Amino acid sequence: MKTYATKSSDITRTWLVVDADGATLGRLATEVASLLRGKHKAMFTPHLDTGDPVIVVNAAKIRVTGNKLLAKKYVRHSGYPGGLRSETLEGLLARRPEEVVRRAVRGMLPQNRLGEQMIRKLHVYAAGDHPHAAQKPQPQRSASKESQA
Repeated sequence: MKTYATKSSDITRTWLVVDADGATLGRLATEVASLLRGKHKAMFTPHLDTGDPVIVVNAAKIRVTGNKLLAKKYVRHSGYPGGLRSETLEGLLARRPEEVVRRAVRGMLPQNRLGEQMIRKLHVYAAGDHPHAAQKPQPQRSASKESQA
């Protein structure tokens, strides 16, 4: 008996669409990160990018629980004195809702070159439409919507 090892030539990718309308940010991000990594496939291998490209639509309609809209801060520093910039979740959600989802998913992927390769397959749109109709994406039922139903 031999152990099966996935090769990069064995990987097939299917485009998936996830609707973020009414979904909780963290639950949506874990689902999308799992799809990007390929953990939903039987051939998942930790050191290969076996995941599928994911399109997230309606990013502006996500929900957050508790006091996170005002309490959660996104912080960056330019490297110069006085270069500390911070913004609340509420401000970033109003200005760039795609960035909120992208950052949440990026934090759940590996923090190395493999994670960078995976995040490139994520396409986030604030509205309900996307320009990827030619790839024939399959709708993915959101786990957060199943718990609500």
